[in-house]
Amino acid sequence: MVLRESPFANRFLSGLYSLGQYLLFPSYWAADCLLDLRETTAEQQQNQCRPCPLRALVTGPLLLLLLLLSMPVALLGLLLWLPLQAARRPFAYKHTAPSRHPEPWELPGTGKAFSFVSANVCLLPDGLAKFSNLGQMKQRVARIGQRLTQGEASASPRSSQFLLPTKYGTTMSSPRRSGSSARCPDASVAVEIPDGQGGAGPGEISVPFPPDVDFLCLQEVFDQRAGARLCQLLSPFYEHIVYDVGTCGLPGCCTLKVFNSGLFLASRYPVLAAQYHCYPNGTGEDALSAKGLLSVQVQLGEAQGQRIVGYLNCTHLHAPAADAQIRCDQLTLGLFWVQLFQDAHTEQGDVIAFDVFCGDFNFDNCSSGDELEQTHIIFRQYQDPCRVGPRQDKPWAIGTLLNYLEIYEEAVSTPEKLKRTLEQEEGRRKYLACPILQDGCPDPSAAGSPWEGRRIDYILYREHPAPISLTTEVEKFSFITQLAGCSDHMAVGLRLLLNPAPQ
Repeated sequence: MVLRESPFANRFLSGLYSLGQYLLFPSYWAADCLLDLRETTAEQQQNQCRPCPLRALVTGPLLLLLLLLSMPVALLGLLLWLPLQAARRPFAYKHTAPSRHPEPWELPGTGKAFSFVSANVCLLPDGLAKFSNLGQMKQRVARIGQRLTQGEASASPRSSQFLLPTKYGTTMSSPRRSGSSARCPDASVAVEIPDGQGGAGPGEISVPFPPDVDFLCLQEVFDQRAGARLCQLLSPFYEHIVYDVGTCGLPGCCTLKVFNSGLFLASRYPVLAAQYHCYPNGTGEDALSAKGLLSVQVQLGEAQGQRIVGYLNCTHLHAPAADAQIRCDQLTLGLFWVQLFQDAHTEQGDVIAFDVFCGDFNFDNCSSGDELEQTHIIFRQYQDPCRVGPRQDKPWAIGTLLNYLEIYEEAVSTPEKLKRTLEQEEGRRKYLACPILQDGCPDPSAAGSPWEGRRIDYILYREHPAPISLTTEVEKFSFITQLAGCSDHMAVGLRLLLNPAPQ
């Protein structure tokens, strides 16, 4: 085991850190409960049937009193918690022995496929999640963990997930076969749209997560309790988990970081090295979280006595729509940090099987307001399987950001219903977030064009020269609806097939 599990060098420092958190918790809890008085649209609908007008009037003053009374204790906790951030490694690591190990890969030999999933799960404290029309963090993290792993215990062969294709954009629901072979309602539906040259794209709208996902990259796991619970739920299936990523407090700047980066990475393959960098240019409410880049090196097998390795880079960029230059600067910094990390950890003779850059980029490839980011150099260094060029996606690509005010509507209330709804352009137009102008307002010029929605969640990849050359083929790109009701984002999945190049 290369990495130690605790972010602290010894138990004494870890204990002091925990004590500081306990002292801060009463004020944290009271502030969260105050914000949690805001109602989601689902709660508003429930309260129309069971009105409770005195809840905020009675509970609010009590919570405010508790917050004021707990402030002296919180101040002591803050004085203890802040300096310990300097002694804390900026991530925690969990290593377990799962029930199933990935098959070893040796080269030269046959090819191998690797699957990646990236998802923004919006696991903030309840009060802050309400601003995205989400709440009940404790219940949501349990559902998210269950949905991420429900296909793992009895995973079918990988080839069984690729079913007969259907086109989205029709007014009919997904076709069924008659008799005993009728398609189950939670099956994947391939979105095979001709690419204009007689071919078909690799995209699909899928209800379940692909079986045997090798690498899972999550964003917005801001709540530490949620991160610990996800570790508990995922560790039977993923041997290596990097979580609680980021440095809070005052990490070399004058801006107080209240939350970590929200990044979370789970891998079936051994993690050889991990590194985190915090973006220094966040502003406004985004500056309160330690958004940054997590880079990880994993070992996949051996090739003639040399290592076969892969690189994963997970990030969450600045959110406010008007701050395009900040996002561009963060991407530029991210590419620089990726290169430094790979230069430091690649050994002579290593075969680099894949280099993936993924996460919530907070810009899309269809909005006129995101024009600056759409031309960033990252799209010349990495390949986006969904993209043709700036302002042009492939015909099968759809948006990943939902209209957060509509996430509890009946048409999108379950993963199966969300899939059926997004197969139709009318459904995408209503339930996917619309293209925006530079100030974040809806773009009226998009009303008459085909509706793809804002695709702000990305999985990019690139090839590296190696002693044994490998060819990379995008076997499948999935827009996954399994997190319906749990997040205002859809998850995305990428399956890469790697084969030794013919000599």
